[in-house]
Amino acid sequence: MRPLAECPRERLAAVRVVLTDIDDTLTTDGRLAAVAYAALERLRAAGLLVIPVTGRPAGWCDHIARMWPVDAVVGENGAFWFRMGSESRVGVPKLLKRYVTGEAQRTRRTERLAAIAARILREVPGCAIASDQPYREADLAIDFREDVPELPRAAVGRIVAIMEEEGLTAKVSSIHVNGWFGGYDKLSTTRLLLREVFGIDAEAERAHVVFAGDSPNDQPMFEFFPNAVGVANVRDMADLMAHLPAWITPSRGSRGFAELAAALLEK
Repeated sequence: MRPLAECPRERLAAVRVVLTDIDDTLTTDGRLAAVAYAALERLRAAGLLVIPVTGRPAGWCDHIARMWPVDAVVGENGAFWFRMGSESRVGVPKLLKRYVTGEAQRTRRTERLAAIAARILREVPGCAIASDQPYREADLAIDFREDVPELPRAAVGRIVAIMEEEGLTAKVSSIHVNGWFGGYDKLSTTRLLLREVFGIDAEAERAHVVFAGDSPNDQPMFEFFPNAVGVANVRDMADLMAHLPAWITPSRGSRGFAELAAALLEK
């Protein structure tokens, strides 16, 4: 990872799409700081496409798509995207939803996820079902440091191992281990969104995209996008990653994202 200040100006000037994780990338200590929200507004006002790509649940993403200055949001590590579409009959924008698996399939998997959660709670003392689980539609989130005392790396690894033994895809974020049935991830669904909605071939247009993140579940994005940027706290979990971003901001969380936005908007 090289300092963002060393990134060539022409590379930053070529960016047209800003993808960003939320937890500990846009937020600091669980809060969305004004400096990060204002950075989203400035980026979008400048004509850039702005899309959060998060492990957070459908309930949160409904709010984000409606209320934040963004063009769409990818949620639950790629289970879906939400965006505001054309006006409805009552004269207000309509929330559009696109899932990568069908409703019947998601419903069938709910009971299985509950059983897996029960096993994890039995076998990994100190973890908990994430407080945002009631708002999820496709995955299981196990908390290892958001609302519980931080667990050691070995415990996090055990959560991942149990999920994988049970047939789940498991990814570690900065606060949760998320597990789901299916082979999708943040990258695959983001690429689908860009192609289907915005007519962007992510493979061909990688040089025009930047992704900001901080944790292991961001690795597919770090590996794919040459302009991937980590906020400074990406170092905290670097020992769990095989793929790191090309660039790193001076500051952590919200301020780090604001630094990236300022670099992108610099004339």
